[in-house]
This record gives sequence, C-alpha cells and structure tokens, in this order.
Amino acid sequence: MMGEDARLAAVVALAQGMAAAHGSREAWRAAALGACRALGGSFAALSVWERELGRLRVLVNVGERAEGEEEFPDDESYPVHQFAEITEFLHERWAGGGEPDAWVETAEGPAAGRPGYVHQRVAALRRRGRGCCVVAPVVLHGRAWGELYVARPAGEPVFGRGDADFATVLAAVVAAGLAQTEQLEEVRRLAFTDALTGLANRRAVDARLDEAVERHRREGATVSLVVCDLNGLKRVNDTHGHAAGDRLLERFGSVLSLCGAMLPGALAARLGGDEFCLLAVGPPADAVVGAARELCRRAGELELGDGVACGVASTADPIGPVRSARRLFRLADAAQYRAKAEGTDRPVVAGRAGPDDPVVRLADQPPGEGGDGERRRFRGRHAP
Repeated sequence: MMGEDARLAAVVALAQGMAAAHGSREAWRAAALGACRALGGSFAALSVWERELGRLRVLVNVGERAEGEEEFPDDESYPVHQFAEITEFLHERWAGGGEPDAWVETAEGPAAGRPGYVHQRVAALRRRGRGCCVVAPVVLHGRAWGELYVARPAGEPVFGRGDADFATVLAAVVAAGLAQTEQLEEVRRLAFTDALTGLANRRAVDARLDEAVERHRREGATVSLVVCDLNGLKRVNDTHGHAAGDRLLERFGSVLSLCGAMLPGALAARLGGDEFCLLAVGPPADAVVGAARELCRRAGELELGDGVACGVASTADPIGPVRSARRLFRLADAAQYRAKAEGTDRPVVAGRAGPDDPVVRLADQPPGEGGDGERRRFRGRHAP
C-alpha cells in the first residue's frame, strides 16, 4: 500500500497531467492513466453518463486492454440500468447527506463499499481476466457525471477499503480537471466562433486555410473556398432596424451551414459584417460549385435581403499554383466581386472563363494596383 507521501505525489501527478492536456481526449487519457498508476492497477477506464440516451459510454481505456477494448472507443457503451449504482446508489447516498464514495468489486462479487452485487460488472471482470476493480463516481457541477474504473488482473491483491477511499479522492481531482478542461475548451470555442451566428469566425478560417493549403502542397489535396457577400443588409438595417439585420445574418448563417453539410468536413464561417465563406478540403471542385449554387438559390428565397454574391476558387481549377492561403482567398474574393458587379444569382468560379480569366487577372494584380497586401479588397473598383 502506498504511503501518504506517495499518494500525495500521485494526486499531484494526476492533476498536472490533466492540466497539461490539450483538449478533452488528452484530459480523459491523463485522468485514467493517473488513476491507474496511483492505485497500482493494470487497466483503467473513464466513462460518462449520457442521461438523454440512458447509457454509460466509455471515453477512454488505458493500460492492459483486453481483446476488443480500444483506447478511444467509437461506441463502447452500456445501458445504465446494468450499472444502477450511478443512479440509484448515488441518489440514495446523496439524499441521506453522504458522499459519493468509491467501492470495490471482485470477480466473485462486492468486496468493499455499498452498491451491492452488479452481475454485469462481475461477468465483465471474469471475461477479461481481471480479478477486481475499484469504481469511483465522478461528480461534476453537483451531478453524477460518470465513473472512474481501475482494475487489477486475476491473482493480484484485491483492492481494499483504503484503496476505495483513495479512489474517491482521485475522482474528485479528475472532476476538477474536467471542469478546467471544459472552461478552456469554451474559451477556445469562443475565440474561434462568431457570436451572432454560431459559425466559425475569421480567425478559425485563417488557421484552417493555412493548414489546408499546406496539405494541398504536401499531398495534392483539393482545397476550395467559397466567399459570399450578403446583398441588401444595409437596406434592411436602414429600413427595418439592426435587429432585423441581425435576424437576416442569422438566417443566412443557417442556410450556409445547411449547404456546407453537402460537403463532408466543410467549415462554414462568418468573416465579418455581411461576408461569409465555406472552406472545403477534399471534395471535388464541381461538388463545391454545386453547393454554392444551392446556397445562392436558398439565399434568394430569404424573406429579407437581396440574395448573395458568391465567388468560388478551387485548387482543382485552372488558376495556377496555389502556394499560399492568401492567393486562394484573393481568387475567391475576386470571383465574389465579379458576381456582385454582374448582379448574377449564380456563383462565379475563378479559372473557368478561359486562359485569360478576368477573375484570375484581378486577383493577381500587384499590390500597388489596389491590393492591401493581405486579403485583397475589390470594393469600389470597376469590374474588368
């Protein structure tokens, strides 16, 4: 059995491991690994109670995994009635003013703690060659969130009451780490999300587009960008007020999201003001153009506004080498400007107007002839 100093060190290590994690999956893994080491187990898992689905879903398995156990399983879950302790036992314990303590079970039945014999868990221990386990409820924001599970193989010493008490402490540390991870992810989400529409924002597009163009250069992946300018927003704001203008932006954002779903993995974003975009990596250029056509059609049916001006640029079209995200953005923006200047209700696609495509010429003009060195703006210029 660990001494007090060793247990304190184990708690600190678990907390530090979760604090250093980047994202939920790393935090789950750090929690399970830290608990497994702290309790001298050979295997550990972290599961979440999905109340709306009535199931306990395994998030991560670490250590000596049995056949069929994946580290991050896609869908390893168990009906919650098979593990009634997470609902019945915890509720009864809390209702009586007690704490959600951990307990121990063996391949023969319960060993320490109060939840009683759970034959499904006992059967799982036997089936996977494990002799005992300690189960600790994880409580987050005052509610049962899930379970921390640590097991030892058959033939190893059985967990005792002291181990169960220590597992309770570890579960509380895990809960604190999960709360911190949730807060950090919410901060990250807000940093890359447009507050009005819920779409990605310009920062998210910049980061994703840089990655996409690098993948294009490295692997030849098709990268396509659709840039849209929502027509009539100023008129709506001036005539009906900014609340109506916000509703138009929100409704168009929903339409953009819907059309983006036609392209697997596409990112739908609001760049700012009345400008939006779709970024797709992988789908053929014609599929992206098809989604842009559908976007134009649906935008034209919105109750407010005057449709959308839409430009498309894809590395699969004859636009020349795309070595930077900036050039692809300039091409899509130039195509969008031409669509606006022509008043068309269909997307304009860079590179599809022949060898001397005016969109490509406009996008590739030197910065001294109207560019801003970053994202070329074409407002107020005459269409070529």
